Amino acid sequence: MSESTGGLRTDVPTDVPTDATASAGGAVGGGVAGAGLSTGCWLDGAAADPAGGAAPLVDPATGDPAGEVVGASAAQVEAALAGAAAARRAWRTTSPGDRAGALRVAAAAVREHADALGDLLVATTGRLVGQARGSALVAAELLEEAATTGVLDAGRSLAGGSLAIDVVKREPRGTVAVITPWNDPFPAAAGLLAAALVTGNTVVHKPSERSSAPGAAMAALVAAALPAGVLQVLTGGGEVGEALVADERVDVVAQVGSTATGRRIAAVAGARGAKALVENGGKDPLLVDAGVDPAWAAAQIATGAFTNTGQLCTAVERVYLHADVADAVLAELVALADGMAVGDPADPATDLGPLVDERQLAVVAAHVDAAVAAGARALAGGARLDRPGAWYPPTVLVGCTDDMDVMAEETFGPVAAVRVVADWAEGLRLAGSGAYGLAATVLTPDTAHALEAAEELEVGTVKVNAVFGGAPGGSADPRRASGSGRGYGPDLLGELAALKAVHLEPAPRAAR
Repeated sequence: MSESTGGLRTDVPTDVPTDATASAGGAVGGGVAGAGLSTGCWLDGAAADPAGGAAPLVDPATGDPAGEVVGASAAQVEAALAGAAAARRAWRTTSPGDRAGALRVAAAAVREHADALGDLLVATTGRLVGQARGSALVAAELLEEAATTGVLDAGRSLAGGSLAIDVVKREPRGTVAVITPWNDPFPAAAGLLAAALVTGNTVVHKPSERSSAPGAAMAALVAAALPAGVLQVLTGGGEVGEALVADERVDVVAQVGSTATGRRIAAVAGARGAKALVENGGKDPLLVDAGVDPAWAAAQIATGAFTNTGQLCTAVERVYLHADVADAVLAELVALADGMAVGDPADPATDLGPLVDERQLAVVAAHVDAAVAAGARALAGGARLDRPGAWYPPTVLVGCTDDMDVMAEETFGPVAAVRVVADWAEGLRLAGSGAYGLAATVLTPDTAHALEAAEELEVGTVKVNAVFGGAPGGSADPRRASGSGRGYGPDLLGELAALKAVHLEPAPRAAR
């Protein structure tokens, strides 16, 4: 590493150096996956075998044992925090342009290894191969986006006296703990890591233990482009996350995950004066207005409810159908659900893969079973598949009411829970209700209704006539039980920087 780059990597690493040895196909808490990817800890510029406790892994597609995930030891957690603290001053004084350059190197490495990262995600969580590889490419794009936007806003000048200088400058907050989920680990981590790093913070990152290998592998590619200690990576479960959240050396905790975990993090971090950014669960509604094309509306619902087997924070979990189109939309939706190919997630022809594990399968089955017992009807699916692994079919439930768990609590499975409404006003009222406020979708040919929904729905993101999509550069605040703080986009940079006002006047000259 040359002195002129401040210790930054200017080459693109094709193999991440590691002293760990491969085992269990790479789907473990330590070792090397395909293409030389490190799947264990990354401490002070090098891969390290996790030395803590181990938990068994199960292949979600077959139910077979798939090795184990090994967590970091308490000593490794301490080493990660100490190393990040030691690297803080040098990294915060590195020029924004050089920090951005390092992120571009990291983005190139992630893009180069996108297929290998995606295949590792398929093996670990059962995500469809095309989606898994594509999510790694999205992560690379997020790293590049932060490299561009992160150098644009250093603060502002104030209109002070003519002989004074007044500015408000942005400064790094210090060390950021980034704790990310299993269901979409690459983009969730990349957005937070990039924002924290480009603004001059050091980071200690813990990916979810349920997708430990792919999460650690992507983070190691990013860390390899940075000076030692700037990005530390720890594997492990809740005990590792709890240690990070409670440590006084952590200035910000940024978490994407469950609402229960987010609230515990906010409470612990807040009690010691640290900042918490939490993006948590969702129970996103989709409202279908009268006058829409039924086949198009059904395709939008299926995309929102069944993508990644329903395991997305912005998955469609509540559907409100206008009575005028309900029968036609349901007929199309059931046909789509019944026609989906459910099978091997590594096969490009597969439409729906398994759930991540038996624990998640139990939640989905419990919600559907309870709804049916309370009067809902399954027009498609409705019971786990009789095969090894964590399999649940695409399910369409009708006759749902908002007091059912399937309409009120996060199901996180391939379930379209439907309630028929008498008119637009009733649908909009119900769509805007509930404990969560992450996102919402409306399908309507009526511009006035679209504008009304955008105004009235108190959620972070409103999508009109497209269940997924949006331009780069957006930011949003989740509401209520869905969390707090801007979790993505350019405005996230401000969350990870501290403002300092500076007033400067010339000193009087000494008398001669």
